Amino acid sequence: MFYVYILGSETAEEYIGFTKDLRNRLAEHNRGVVFSTKRYIPWQLIYHEAFLNERDARRREKYLKTSQGRRMLKRKLKEYLFEKKTNRISTTGYVG
Repeated sequence: MFYVYILGSETAEEYIGFTKDLRNRLAEHNRGVVFSTKRYIPWQLIYHEAFLNERDARRREKYLKTSQGRRMLKRKLKEYLFEKKTNRISTTGYVG
C-alpha cells in the first residue's frame, strides 16, 4: 500500500506527504528526522488515503498540494481546522 497523508501541528500549517509506511513516517516526523517539519513537533495524523498503485498516490499528493486540492481539503477537514483555529485541538490523539 501507498499512502498520502496530512499531518497537523499546533504551531504550523498542515503538512502533506507520501509514504509506503505510514506509522514509521509519522514517527520520523515526530523524532525530528524530517528537516522541513522538525521545528513544528509534535505532529498528529489528521487524514490519510491509501492506494494500491504508487503513481496514483503520488498524483494525489501532487493534486492536494495545489490550490484546488487545498480548497477541497479545507472543506473536508472543516471541523479539524475550526478546532485548531479556536485552540480546541489535542496533539496527543488521532483525529480522522
